[in-house]
Amino acid sequence: MKMDLNAVIETVETGYQDAAMMALQAFNKEKCQCFTFDGDGRVERQRLGKLVIRFLERDLQPSCQLACLETIRILSRDKNCLEPFATPQAIQTLGRHAGIEHSEGVTSEIPDVEVIVEALKCLCNIVFNSPSAQEVGAELRLIVGLTERLKLCNDRHWSHEVRFFDLRLTFLFTALRVDVRGQLAHELRGVSLLSDALESTLGLRWLDTFEVARADKGDEGLPLPRQETERTMEILKILFNITFDTSRRDVDEEEAALYRHLCAILRFCLMSKADGEDRTEEFHSHTVNLLGNLPLMCLDVLLTPKVQQGSIEYMGVNMDAVSMLLDFMDRRLDREHKLKETLTPSLNLLTESARVHRETRKFLRMKILPPLRDVKNRPEVGNSLRNKLVRLMTHIDTDVKHCAAELLFVLCKESVSRFVKYTGYGNAAGLLAARGLMCGGRGKGRYSEDEDTDTEEYREAKPNINPVTGRVEEKLPNPMEGMTEEQKENEAMKLVNMFDKMSRDQVIQPMAVGPDGKLASLESAVQRLSEQRSSSDSDAD
Repeated sequence: MKMDLNAVIETVETGYQDAAMMALQAFNKEKCQCFTFDGDGRVERQRLGKLVIRFLERDLQPSCQLACLETIRILSRDKNCLEPFATPQAIQTLGRHAGIEHSEGVTSEIPDVEVIVEALKCLCNIVFNSPSAQEVGAELRLIVGLTERLKLCNDRHWSHEVRFFDLRLTFLFTALRVDVRGQLAHELRGVSLLSDALESTLGLRWLDTFEVARADKGDEGLPLPRQETERTMEILKILFNITFDTSRRDVDEEEAALYRHLCAILRFCLMSKADGEDRTEEFHSHTVNLLGNLPLMCLDVLLTPKVQQGSIEYMGVNMDAVSMLLDFMDRRLDREHKLKETLTPSLNLLTESARVHRETRKFLRMKILPPLRDVKNRPEVGNSLRNKLVRLMTHIDTDVKHCAAELLFVLCKESVSRFVKYTGYGNAAGLLAARGLMCGGRGKGRYSEDEDTDTEEYREAKPNINPVTGRVEEKLPNPMEGMTEEQKENEAMKLVNMFDKMSRDQVIQPMAVGPDGKLASLESAVQRLSEQRSSSDSDAD
């Protein structure tokens, strides 16, 4: 039998705690799996929401508080009924029951743990769906109460659920409010606070200045526990939000030390496994996203651990972390789904690491661009890392193709000739045009001078390689063979007329390489040349 909402409202209106609790518990039981609401009963749901919030302000037993909060959580799923819960009074009431109400110099009574969890769930729903609630939460400085409890993350008094939903609510505020993001980052020293929380949640010990391991040696090599992984991923997401602009600005020595400390923990995350492949992939994804925000000067921490038995060594450096990043990128390349969101962070991270660390660049080049032997197939054909990345250089998404091309360009030390050799001029043209390098040369990066050693196969095939396609092609017969000079001239004029007609009809636009090395319309190039000649003639006069 379907419950009459008006009957619930009337029972709550009587003000009797036990009767209201029983009516709300019955409503909650019936609607606990309801996640979508139609227009019918919207007015009644809003009325019930206002009543329950007011009822919650009274001195109630924990069981009655819990029933009220469960009702609010269910009602807050309806985006059209959030108004009663987005007022300053409502957010303050929920914040008090969540134990995060911020009052200067006032110590609030700690609510029941189940009540705290339910209130946090309500706030997560409301803040996620209501811009008004986000603004009110920022004004009430709920983030301060959240960070105060975050400092006690090792306190076993707090259950996993309390700590998890504290972090989830913090993530929502930092994702949706720029002012809260800045407040946590600067006023509340969020990077330091969350780095400590990360270290505590993962249960780490320091082996060296920039090297960590699990505190319990018996846990080494085992997957991270599920609950700790869940909380860790929330912390990584919050840190991503508050460090979003870090790589774009200069940092002082104190900040650099803080980010190196964090980078050591992130290296541990990268080298660890969670419970199951999908969870591990998600865990590593959040880690890679955050690593991409850190100052480039701090990424050397990824290479600092000593080479040990079983480590991947290159030029005397431990490449375990770089190899893990490369494997992570390779798996994302194979998915071919949402590449911008899933692939570009790892592409950017590897590119910037290769740009500033010589050992990383040479290791990645060995893995991605080994000495060229296969010159029979186009560079984009095949299943090697080079083939996959070259395919992306003509991807429909501009960001994806730019990131793939940039990584290969950096691995070629920004040498145009080397870049064309490995990718073919046709694939390379987009990046070269954007960089003003259509006529050859080098990019602006600074790299050590070493020769690009050619394999015997490449040297033998080089005269027959088509630089546009990047492969050996059979010489085609000359279509003008056997023609007289007059016939050749006629064919040339036909071609000129065809180009002229397509240009006038704006089917094509003839282009030329300008003085800056970038493509410009042929018309503007001719006009510029005429102006230069006119100027030189007037100077001569």
